[in-house]
Amino acid sequence: MIRTFVAIKIDPEVAQRICAAQSKLDKSMTSIRWVKPENLHLTLKFLGPVSDDKVTRIADSLERALHPLARFSVSCRGLGVFPDIRRAKVIWVGLEGKPIADLAATVEAALEPLGFPREKREFKPHLTIGRWRESAGRPDLLRRELESGQKQDFGSSQMNEVILFQSVLKPTGAVYTPLKVFPLAQKLD
Repeated sequence: MIRTFVAIKIDPEVAQRICAAQSKLDKSMTSIRWVKPENLHLTLKFLGPVSDDKVTRIADSLERALHPLARFSVSCRGLGVFPDIRRAKVIWVGLEGKPIADLAATVEAALEPLGFPREKREFKPHLTIGRWRESAGRPDLLRRELESGQKQDFGSSQMNEVILFQSVLKPTGAVYTPLKVFPLAQKLD
């Protein structure tokens, strides 16, 4: 079984700006495990463990669905947490750009016939940049840090391809390996 997900990587320049923000936040939020710049991505669909033969069917379905879709750009700005400020478990950077939701819906529709149910929660495009090792605690400090970063603009990232990743969890952090890359079209077919 292979642990898999479908995602888009962000531009390295944007990842470096986010890394600089992580460094600044790290001084006041020491209980966060930060995502490495090379691992920053927008998850379109988490699939979980799948068999080798199903990976081929997933790739074929995504290839057909994604082939006609055009490249687009997203803005990476603002900081937030899931689920909320008092019970924060994930810190994220927001993503803005209408095509993101359409792309996520296309991936959902392509994979549903293969036994992957549609996500029930509303799709909220974001980049996870850190996870708390323990309870966030001190919501007042966290609120101040997030309010100061809410307007922070990390730049735009070009979305040129969708990637089917394998995820291997290790004590030092997750290792993501592309299984199949699906280039988006230069323009709509």
